[in-house]
Amino acid sequence: MLAGPLAATLPLWPGAAQAGAQREELLADSVRTALSAAIAAASPPRPSFERSDERLAHLRWLGASSELLKRFKSEGHVRVEFLETLWYEATRAGLEPALVLGLVQVESGFRKYAISSAGARGYMQVMPFWARLIGDGDPARLFHMQTNLRFGCVILRHYLDTERGDLFLALGRYNGSRGQAPYPNAVLANRARWRV
Repeated sequence: MLAGPLAATLPLWPGAAQAGAQREELLADSVRTALSAAIAAASPPRPSFERSDERLAHLRWLGASSELLKRFKSEGHVRVEFLETLWYEATRAGLEPALVLGLVQVESGFRKYAISSAGARGYMQVMPFWARLIGDGDPARLFHMQTNLRFGCVILRHYLDTERGDLFLALGRYNGSRGQAPYPNAVLANRARWRV
């Protein structure tokens, strides 16, 4: 894990988006089709829970996460909309919401219109080639909150599957720094802060 002064400053670099040089890889037609279908589904529904304890746990998570997010997003309704969308997209992709929050903190500092030096866009710093590979080809849509979160979660899930569940390697691949420790360590350190 990243510790000390560097860990504290990573998410606070003003204006710097942290996306690395993620490379476009050839995808099998079946993979491209599956990824395209995964990003094409409808808007998130209101969460529904079979048991009241699940609903209460979700509401506690939402409240605690909203408090933590205040330093990045001051308006309550904006925080709730962001967190509800992130929760939906993360759980839909089989990802822990705290992991996705940690990744967003490192990648963009929760800035919707962040653009990295490599050209990655939005909250999850999605590279524009993904819009062409599995989307409608319009990279401007990567600034739409739900679209960006959906793409990012689907891509991270794809990399986790590609790396056979190895989160360290999947995070490195997501950032374009596979095998190098600083980026995965930063995301994992921030994930720990979002586990509420």
